[in-house]
Amino acid sequence: MDSGQQQPPPLAPPPAPPSRPPLRRSATDKMLGGVCGGLAEHTGVDSLIWRAAFVAVTVAGGAGVLVYLLLWVLMPPAPHPADKQLGRLDRLAEQAYEKVYSTGLLPPRN
Repeated sequence: MDSGQQQPPPLAPPPAPPSRPPLRRSATDKMLGGVCGGLAEHTGVDSLIWRAAFVAVTVAGGAGVLVYLLLWVLMPPAPHPADKQLGRLDRLAEQAYEKVYSTGLLPPRN
């Protein structure tokens, strides 16, 4: 140990990762059910990329439609603006969401 050398200052801890919004179906960025818009808000990846990925998976093997429908039912809806009424498909998806989570088999998502 040489007393003439100085120790480098300790490194600061790395910054915390930014918090993500909850995974919900989007009420604003949607074409069908808001699944791709919700995934885009949660991950930070553009919704167009998510839509292209679902189309590619659908064309490649058909699983994209099934995954999209499952996410549509399992993802909780985002709060809707007061001035906008729900469409028929949105009402159907919310009813399916309520039925799935009211069985008690899956824990409720907040």
